[in-house]
Formats: sequence, structure tokens, C-alpha cells
Amino acid sequence: MKPKFRALIFNFIGFAILFVVLRFALVWIFSSESIAFAIVAAIVATVLAPKFAATKTKAGEKLFVKWIFTKGVKEV
Repeated sequence: MKPKFRALIFNFIGFAILFVVLRFALVWIFSSESIAFAIVAAIVATVLAPKFAATKTKAGEKLFVKWIFTKGVKEV
């Protein structure tokens, strides 16, 4: 599997998990279903999800991750 495809899959999984958890938490807390809760969950999940990227280096293409809760960029 190519690193660019892995980065895409990891980005989607990170966003999807956070979105689903936030969506159900907002519905459970406020006991109401609204499109606004889905929009808020999507925005918060976009900000909080880790960002994966494939970058070409001298050793080949590598996968890196950047997250709001960690310092700098880390190699996966």
C-alpha cells in the first residue's frame, strides 16, 4: 500500500471516529437531533483529528503525522 493512500485512509479514520463520538455525545447531552449538531461535530473533529501526510525523502516516501496535542511532526 502506497504511503499517500495510507495517509488518506488514516486521515479518514481519525476524522470518522471523532465525528461519530462527538455526534452521539452532542445528541445524548442535549436530547435533540439537529443538523447543527452534525455541523459542530464535523468542525470540531476536523480541528482535533491528527493530520497524516506522505512526504518524499532521500530514503523514499515516508508517512508523517501532525497532531494538535503533540509537538512537531512525527514519523509513523
